[in-house]
Amino acid sequence: MEQGRIIKVAGPLVVAEGLVESKMYDLVRVGDEGLMGEIIEMRGDRASIQVYEETEGLGPGDPVVSTGAPLSVELGPGMLEQVYDGVQRPLDVLQAQAGAFIARGLSAPALDRKRLWAFEPRVKAGDAVAGGDVIGVVQENVVIEHRIMVPPHLAGEIVEVREGEHTVTDTVARLRAVDGTVHDLTMMQVWPVRVPRPYREKLSAFEPLVTGTRVIDTFFPVVKGGVACIPGPFGAGKTVTQHQIAKWSNAEIVVFIGCGERGNEMTDVLMEFPELTDPYSGQPLMKRTVLVANTSNMPVAAREASVYTGITMAEYFRDMGYNVVLQADSTSRWAEAMREISGRLEEMPGDEGFPAYLGTRLASFYERAGKVRSLGSDEREGSVTVVGSVSPPGGDLSEPVVQNTLRVVKVFWALQDQLAFQRHFPAIDWLTSYSLYLDKVTPFWAERVSPEFRARRDEAMAILQREAELAEIVRLVGVEALSPEERVLMETAKSIREDFLQQNAFRDDDQFSSLAEQDALLRVILLFRDKALEALSRGAALDAIFSAPVRERIARAKYLSAEDLAEFDAIASEIETQLVGGEEEDRASVYAGGER
Repeated sequence: MEQGRIIKVAGPLVVAEGLVESKMYDLVRVGDEGLMGEIIEMRGDRASIQVYEETEGLGPGDPVVSTGAPLSVELGPGMLEQVYDGVQRPLDVLQAQAGAFIARGLSAPALDRKRLWAFEPRVKAGDAVAGGDVIGVVQENVVIEHRIMVPPHLAGEIVEVREGEHTVTDTVARLRAVDGTVHDLTMMQVWPVRVPRPYREKLSAFEPLVTGTRVIDTFFPVVKGGVACIPGPFGAGKTVTQHQIAKWSNAEIVVFIGCGERGNEMTDVLMEFPELTDPYSGQPLMKRTVLVANTSNMPVAAREASVYTGITMAEYFRDMGYNVVLQADSTSRWAEAMREISGRLEEMPGDEGFPAYLGTRLASFYERAGKVRSLGSDEREGSVTVVGSVSPPGGDLSEPVVQNTLRVVKVFWALQDQLAFQRHFPAIDWLTSYSLYLDKVTPFWAERVSPEFRARRDEAMAILQREAELAEIVRLVGVEALSPEERVLMETAKSIREDFLQQNAFRDDDQFSSLAEQDALLRVILLFRDKALEALSRGAALDAIFSAPVRERIARAKYLSAEDLAEFDAIASEIETQLVGGEEEDRASVYAGGER
């Protein structure tokens, strides 16, 4: 290991000389306490280092030792249910060492070196294997089977397999490579965070990630392996929306990164998740979750490490064949950390002081999402879906982080503070949001939900857009200036907004809605519109149509569960009875005059 000495300290940036053999992104230990840092610039034998811990007390002359290896993470059994910091140190272990406030220079292995895991081989001596092949499995918990894979760069013949209980560092198999060298295979892999894990083939994604949130799943869907961003001002609901996706999405693994997040919001996550029940397995949600907690009071440099740590762990589970959803909250704070480090490096600033390479860094992160066919002979397919939130100052969507993010993502959920002030949640603006995956998911909807689902979605979207056009007329001269047909449209749009788009994340019977429920609810709302127009053409009174008793059942239909889908048919029958069909006395009130 090469040793140098500090010549300059500027906040989280340390400049050291004497590191002739070091390379970009090498991991270094700074000062007598061995603070963790990473080389981000080389000029001759001078290295600029971003330190992932507080640099208070460091000064010129203090030692800097290069490890000669890049910042890497440990991948293996024991990652699930863990809470890590930005450089994959387990926070419960650090708390046991130093208490509630983490002392500087502490280190702890990411994976427990003493815990025994029951290794069940899937290969035998004499089998030929290549990188990515599964050599055995470990039942990590009652929900997830952890698949032990051959490291990507190795191939050869298995010469020995050791079944039974082992730690993550014990040899569980031995492999003779093509050149004759024998490699000991353990249950743990070490992988550099800035290097994407390899795969055999990138695939086209078409299956939607079902989140249970109606405005997302029906209007602006994201696919498994897709990328989405949630920009919006403070208090508009970015974090709650991401929590809902983490809780209810139909992905097998959840990686949640609190990147510069407020401490109290990260505390909410840490307290809520262990108490939540996974709707798909009935087990605690933490059984399939990894949390990376890097709060806003932690050193800014560690924010960059946290997003790469999270995406590397997500890729590892993807390689096993799992569908992973990664939540990054928030990439704006990561960009602010980049701006601070860039300023201390005296680099030429770009827009609003952000570094010129802001777009490149964001793209390199988001492009690691996708659906892939993994390495190995068993044709495993896995995906990483990335959902990043952006916190533009004042909700300004033209600022650089939002604009550079929109260049690489295909789903845009725009949160509006006006909707939040009106208590409309989720506060996703249906007029400015978009999804470029609609054509991809339409065949899936037609096969699994309903052949008419896409047509209903487009019809509802057109009604909302027409409502926005008519809203100005209503503000100026009142709703009475509209034609009866337009008034029916306005009332339908109101029903879509209040009965479909609004959703209570804290109400048990409303926080999750399946695709079948969403289709059925949209069907009865549009059916009421159709039958209202039909009744209108027959001479019915507008006021009587709008006050029909079935309206209340439609408004409460969003609280029905998947087991109550027959209730939607009953509501449809009631619409027919009250507005068009049925006995004369049933619809007498609808056709009994009144202002049209």
